Amino acid sequence: MFASSAINELLAQSDFVVVAAPLTSETRGLMNAERIAAMKPQAYLINVGRGPLVDEAALAEALRCRRIAGAALDVFNQEPLPAESPLWDLDNLIITPHTASMTEKLWQRHFQLFLQNLRRYLAGEPLLFTVDKKKGY
Repeated sequence: MFASSAINELLAQSDFVVVAAPLTSETRGLMNAERIAAMKPQAYLINVGRGPLVDEAALAEALRCRRIAGAALDVFNQEPLPAESPLWDLDNLIITPHTASMTEKLWQRHFQLFLQNLRRYLAGEPLLFTVDKKKGY
């Protein structure tokens, strides 16, 4: 385990960095040029959280110069990813169309949660997985 203040130490040891954080004022630009530079040359960055968590220009430069081995992005600062984005030209980047959450049982899990929350609502009980609007997620 690492404290949030030791993120660069974590990055320096990681083969795969998966970014799945919510977008808040504290996480915007989480993977900036400095943090991408802290990664190992053979490491991969995967973003399935929110586009603005990663500095796309810094990532594109790191990939172009082979400072990290590769990346996979399912989310972008602008969606859909514009045709003129330099990300399209990188051979060490996998681009997916914001579909990382699509799994075999996704809709079954959503339906079950909806039913549980409907029962709870009708019984006057607290709902599961509510959004904390102050935190932003």
